[in-house]
Amino acid sequence: MEAEVRGQRSTHADLRPQLIQPTRSWICKKPSGASELRTIPLLSGCAASMMMMMIKLKIYACDDIMRPQRVRLQYEAASVNPTAIVGCKVCRVPEGSTERHTRWINSLSPEQLLTQVYTSHGPTVIMPTWFCSRDWFEEVGLFDEGGKGVPEDLLFFYQSLRRGGHVIRVDECLLVYRYHEHAATHSVLEETIWSLRVHFLQERVLSQWASFTVWNAGKQGRRLYRSLSPTNQKKVKAFCDVDENKIQKGFYTYEESKERPKPRIPVLHFTNASPPFIVCVKLDMTEGVLEENLRSLQLKEGLHYYHFS
Repeated sequence: MEAEVRGQRSTHADLRPQLIQPTRSWICKKPSGASELRTIPLLSGCAASMMMMMIKLKIYACDDIMRPQRVRLQYEAASVNPTAIVGCKVCRVPEGSTERHTRWINSLSPEQLLTQVYTSHGPTVIMPTWFCSRDWFEEVGLFDEGGKGVPEDLLFFYQSLRRGGHVIRVDECLLVYRYHEHAATHSVLEETIWSLRVHFLQERVLSQWASFTVWNAGKQGRRLYRSLSPTNQKKVKAFCDVDENKIQKGFYTYEESKERPKPRIPVLHFTNASPPFIVCVKLDMTEGVLEENLRSLQLKEGLHYYHFS
């Protein structure tokens, strides 16, 4: 994470902008967790004076590369959206690494930046691209510095949304996002991420629905069902699928349940199921079949269904 104050470096206890030194300083986190102070000259003239009057915070990993226009373009977006996390598109190094994730990062529509916050991909604008108001950063509550294994980006992202924050992306590649196998993100357990996602889905979506269908009668759909609170389990009116073998069985029986008789949830073909849906099929993994099936039902994302994959 880097905390940048126009004019001079600042700690959380000293947040007043200073018009003393025409440099930009920040704390940059390395993959190892170590921190490093970096300083570069600010713009000169009126532009510098204007920017130094503002306090912003941007996030940057030391092994990534910023494009020269990143600060200017994200600053402009953040200035008119003071309660937003502003991201950008990314380029990958090595080229083609995490191809499906990169395609998702760069192709989300403005609406999907909010509707697809429950997927396993994590925040819809990735943390190395973040730029936001310092005031908003402190309003949300700073990062959880619990150490290795804490998904600080997801926790902060969800808390920002809870407080009514927006998510915006500058649609230019402003960051070269470097992949390496020792990145801190690999230290976060999948089960930790799963629990946070399920909790946020129940809080934000399922609490608003009287009933719903789980799209996927396979492993991921059943896992979601088992992870739900008893109240939300009772809201699941059916599973739906395209696999005839699962459909022919007719029901999914929740064997681990302490209820008697054990819950039996119908398994239907997706054309016979009714919305709203929680879709537990991975995006961009079915050669477009899932997306076409959703379109065939004339459903609107964020109203009739949400992705949880």
